[in-house]
Amino acid sequence: MKNLIVYSSLTGNTKMVAEAIHSIAPKGTEIFPVEDMPNTDNYDVVAVGFWVDKGTSDKKATEYLTTIKNKKVALFATAGVSPETDHAKQSLVNAAKNLAENNTVIGTFICQGKIDPKLLEAFKNNPENQHHKLTPERIARHKQASTHPDENDLKNAKDTFTEIFKNL
Repeated sequence: MKNLIVYSSLTGNTKMVAEAIHSIAPKGTEIFPVEDMPNTDNYDVVAVGFWVDKGTSDKKATEYLTTIKNKKVALFATAGVSPETDHAKQSLVNAAKNLAENNTVIGTFICQGKIDPKLLEAFKNNPENQHHKLTPERIARHKQASTHPDENDLKNAKDTFTEIFKNL
């Protein structure tokens, strides 16, 4: 069985998770940034990682997901929110909707990650009634997110993908 890991990373979070997964993947598993757009024809399993943007996979990852056909697919992601939130969970569901119906999702993983500083700066200019306005609670959450992914997140990614690979 031939495996492929492809990731899209803005701040380095998702790349870090991809590399952790790659470290426990079966021998011969290849890893590429999404910009390389690796062809999936010669792979049985494709793991795709992305950063969450507006409740789904970022644009580059979304475009890549639409190219995958007849594969077993595992998704992994990083988000500026806790992985236990409905927003985080729903983002994995939304990203999976970009896959053709002839693919099978065999597992998912999401963890928190630091938020792009440029995005945080843009949030400062949002009006009071805008969803992403920087409130004291949101500022505290962004500060907490800045410490992720941490060693525990990477261990959880490895554990999740160890199980995924074991069950193939």
